[in-house]
Amino acid sequence: MKKTFVLALLFLLPITAYLFFSSGANNFARLPVLTPEVKDISHLENNKDSIVSFENKISIVGFFGTNLEALKGNTFNLDQKILGRFYEFDDFQFVIVLPESVRSQTDKFMKDFEGVTNPQYWTFVYGSEEEVEEIFNSFETDLSLDQNYQTPYVFIVDKETQLRGRDDEDDEEKSGSVYGYDSRSVSELNSKMNDDVKVILAEYRLALKKNNNDSRKE
Repeated sequence: MKKTFVLALLFLLPITAYLFFSSGANNFARLPVLTPEVKDISHLENNKDSIVSFENKISIVGFFGTNLEALKGNTFNLDQKILGRFYEFDDFQFVIVLPESVRSQTDKFMKDFEGVTNPQYWTFVYGSEEEVEEIFNSFETDLSLDQNYQTPYVFIVDKETQLRGRDDEDDEEKSGSVYGYDSRSVSELNSKMNDDVKVILAEYRLALKKNNNDSRKE
């Protein structure tokens, strides 16, 4: 009986492990790099007391444009489905790139959400309309900003200022590369983007663990 149990366990464990790891949308692999280098934002003014940069941070980046009121629903979705789940990571940041002309509106915009989110987790950077467009274009996506320099899509930029997402082979829907995630869609944020943020955080945790182990060996 014991021998049968042990044999069954040895047989089932690899199958169970395979099913577990293959169940993730990215199969726990690296999240593909879609654009090797996007333009940094360290030269832009911001609502923080320090320089804000994509470097050495995992950044969720949005372009909210000049009509902030139109994106209140998107803001709520992002806070509930993404920011609220990952804000405790020190190297994780939410960055909203805005035209300088709406700087005065951001305080009111976040005040409206005080009962929902913590404003300190939202970073706003301000540039000219040309600078906003230049940064967005450096992402080299198949998306575009509207006449208000706005898009409902948000993006994942890694610590090396690379745009991450899904290529056609990596997207289960096979509908082309996924450069950004539609903040209007709760289901897309809750499943696809949530999964991809977990993947990239796991990448860096594993890399850090490996570096620590290598340092101990030395």
